[in-house]
Amino acid sequence: MAGGRRAAGLALRWSCCLLLCCAAASKVEVSMPAVVDVESGDTARIECNFYIPGNGSYTYINWSYIDRNNRVRLCHITGSGIPEESTECKGRLSVGEDKALSISRVTVQDARTFVCQVGAGSHGVGENRTELRVYKVPEAPEIEANSGGISVQSSDIPQIAQCVSRNSFPPPNITWHKNGEQLQPEEKTVKILATLTRESSGLYTVSSTLFAHVTREDRNSLYHCTVHYWLLGQRRAVESQQVNVTVFYPAQHVKLHVMPSSALVKEGDDVKLVCEADGNPAPVFSFYKRELEDSWQDLSSLADTNSGVLNLHGVNKSSSGLYKCQTLDLDDMRQLEKDVELVVNYIEGVHVKMEPSSPLQEGDSVRLSCDAHSPVALDYQWRDEKGRKVAEGNQLVLSNLTFETSNNFSCKVIAPSVPGLEQSKQVAVAVQGKPRIVAISSPLYVRQDEVVNLTCKAIAFPRPSVHWNVNGTAHEYIENQHIASNLTVRVNHDLLRAGAMCRVSNALGVSEKHIQLLDQKTPESKGVIIVAIIVCILVVAVLGSVIYFLHKKGKIPCGRAGKQDITKPEARKDKIVVEVKSDKLSEEAGLLQGANGEKRPAADQSEKYIDLRN
Repeated sequence: MAGGRRAAGLALRWSCCLLLCCAAASKVEVSMPAVVDVESGDTARIECNFYIPGNGSYTYINWSYIDRNNRVRLCHITGSGIPEESTECKGRLSVGEDKALSISRVTVQDARTFVCQVGAGSHGVGENRTELRVYKVPEAPEIEANSGGISVQSSDIPQIAQCVSRNSFPPPNITWHKNGEQLQPEEKTVKILATLTRESSGLYTVSSTLFAHVTREDRNSLYHCTVHYWLLGQRRAVESQQVNVTVFYPAQHVKLHVMPSSALVKEGDDVKLVCEADGNPAPVFSFYKRELEDSWQDLSSLADTNSGVLNLHGVNKSSSGLYKCQTLDLDDMRQLEKDVELVVNYIEGVHVKMEPSSPLQEGDSVRLSCDAHSPVALDYQWRDEKGRKVAEGNQLVLSNLTFETSNNFSCKVIAPSVPGLEQSKQVAVAVQGKPRIVAISSPLYVRQDEVVNLTCKAIAFPRPSVHWNVNGTAHEYIENQHIASNLTVRVNHDLLRAGAMCRVSNALGVSEKHIQLLDQKTPESKGVIIVAIIVCILVVAVLGSVIYFLHKKGKIPCGRAGKQDITKPEARKDKIVVEVKSDKLSEEAGLLQGANGEKRPAADQSEKYIDLRN
């Protein structure tokens, strides 16, 4: 009995399951994505996949969306496959062959739940839905810091900055950060106020304002805001620029220093005393210098009390002393002060001593000693008048003096520890003596009536004078210890014969030298003389040849008598010698003499002459 009941119950259960399965298998099934994400302006595509038992066909397909719990039909597709578009989405709505719904140029108003319903006659109706999420990436956030500045002594929580994010969907979230760390609202310390505005376009603008107390350490703090939003199912963030706010705080410390460094200040420098306080804004500065009996001289009229700079132009020894800077904070009327010692380095009393101090003569020696006073160590250099260094040390010894060694020497005093601090003192070393002529233009070759320059150069101290013993135009010039005179004259017979005398004198003596003038022949006269000499040489050569020829012929005896006959200055013999200039006559003249060199009467000679010609 019991077994029969249990078997009947099992059979009933299996029958119910079979009926449910058959009913489910005979119903239309529609599958759609639960969520579709799309960015504003893009095209959204919503798929609608369905299954009809027995591979049957659909009767219709309806696309609609939910609006306040009501369905608004978008598109109705019959079994013929021809869609009927509504006026609402006309132009942006399309249904593909796969029955997917596409919406172009999506706006934020399209963020709805879409329903796809499929009717298949006896198989019934099936539907499913998809949530369309539309996103609009927000613009870069704009941050604006408090431009008025914030006091650390403010009793209220001051505004630090404001951040604005525009044109986003859905509305984003804004967070604040200081020096990279996120700020959280804290009672009486940090406050964040946010406002949300929906624009006519459906996009959102979010504004967030940060309020916070500040300290003097926040003068270097950097603030920024971050906008957080969702895009395609992922959380994104974009940061603003970093800003700094002006923080006002009273001064706690004061510094006073000398520019340039006090150790390097020298007479004539321009010096700045710079007073610095660590308050913001800077306090009012005042400057003082200590006088006698601890009294203070107010120098604020010479300073820029706003920037805290005291300018001292062309300082000197008396500028040294103790200076004080005093600050006054106008918020709490608190005073701070700081002092500094100004040391102005100097060189004074540069003196050069010459030993012996009496007038110097050539060959003497002299010692130059240099001395000066300064609060720092000094070095000494000696230089000549051309600036060349000749010695180091505070003494210079010059031996065996001459006129040429006379010079202006300078003692240069240098403070090595203070660049640029130096002074010089000049001394003249003059060697006295009578003049010494060092150069003259002698001998000088000249021509008659020629204009020439005669030069005479001498050295001496005291300065000498130059005189000439001839008239002319004189020009003098001085170089160091030398004096030179140029005399322009015209050469005449007397000047050519006697020359000129240069006379140099001063109070210690006289020197003079003679300039010799030599006659310089013209090129034409030189040529005539040379030609005459050549002719004479030729004549002598010819005469020698004739005599030698006559001697060989025996016509001229070599005895004493013969020599005397030849050299006797008789008229007839002179006539014969003169006529020897022709070769023919020379030979005939030689034949007129006898074999022993005796002279014949004129008649005999004539006959002899006639016979020889026959």
